[in-house]
Amino acid sequence: MRIFHLSDIHFGLVDRQALDWARHCIEQEQPDAVAITGDLTMRARHREYDEAIDWIRALDVPVTVNIGNHDMPYFNLIERFFAPYKRFREIEDKIECEVDLEGVAIVPLKTTARAQWRTNWSKGRITRSALEKTLDMIDALPEGTRVIVSAHHPLVETGTHGTALTRGGANALEELARRRVLAVLSGHVHDPFDLVEETAAGPVRMIGAGTLSQRIRSTPCSFNEIAVEPRGLSVRVRNIGDVPTPDMQIDDVPQDAMPPRKSNEPVSAVATVPERDPPVH
Repeated sequence: MRIFHLSDIHFGLVDRQALDWARHCIEQEQPDAVAITGDLTMRARHREYDEAIDWIRALDVPVTVNIGNHDMPYFNLIERFFAPYKRFREIEDKIECEVDLEGVAIVPLKTTARAQWRTNWSKGRITRSALEKTLDMIDALPEGTRVIVSAHHPLVETGTHGTALTRGGANALEELARRRVLAVLSGHVHDPFDLVEETAAGPVRMIGAGTLSQRIRSTPCSFNEIAVEPRGLSVRVRNIGDVPTPDMQIDDVPQDAMPPRKSNEPVSAVATVPERDPPVH
C-alpha cells in the first residue's frame, strides 16, 4: 500500500514545474491515497483557493486535506473567526476527513487556530476538543487497524525546549503513542524529515513532507512516498533534484519552522542541499 504525502503547495507562489511533476506522478502511479498536510494557499485569497480546489478535484484517488496556517483567511477577520473553512466548501468532504484503506486509516488532527494568546499565530495549537475528536476517531476504528495521523504542524521540536512550536503537541504525541499510531504526518517546515520522538507512553514516529512551492528552505521541491509494509512504514522522498532520501531529510525540527524570505531576488526551484549525516532511526 502506498500513500503520497504532499504539503505546503502554496497556490499563489507555487512551483509550477514541481506541481505538474507531482500531479503526473499521482496520475501515472495511482497511489492508494494522497494526504495533503496543509498550506494549500499562500495568502488565503479567493483565486488561490480556486486553484487549489480545481487541482485537488482533478486527483482521481482518495484525498484528505489538513488546513494549514496559510489557509486561514488573512484579510477577512469576520470570516476567519466565524467561517474559516468557507472557501473550501466545494471539497469539504476532503477537509480533515478520515481515509479508510484496507487495514489502514489516515486520521486527521487539527493544529491550526483562529487566534492565540501569542503574537505568532502561524504556530500550531492543539485544543482539547481537537485532540479528543482525533482520539475518538482512532478508538472507533476496527480492532487491528493501523493508524496514521495527519496534521499540518509538527507536534514537537526535537532537541529544543520551551519554544512551543505547537502548543499541546507533546501531550498529543503521548496520547497517540498510547494508541500505537504508525506515524504522524505533517508539513509546515518545507523540508522533509523522519524522526522518532520519545514520550512517557512510548516512541512516536514523525514524518514531515517538503514543499511544492517556491518557498524552499534547504532542499528541492519534493513529496513523500510512504509504503505501508508488514513491519511498519518506509519513506522515500521524491524530489525534482534526484537527491537521495537521507540527504533530503533534516535531522531536527527547527525552532523557526518558517522558510527564509528573500526580497528582490529570484527564487530557484532547486536549492543547495547542505551536507549532513543521514538520520538514525
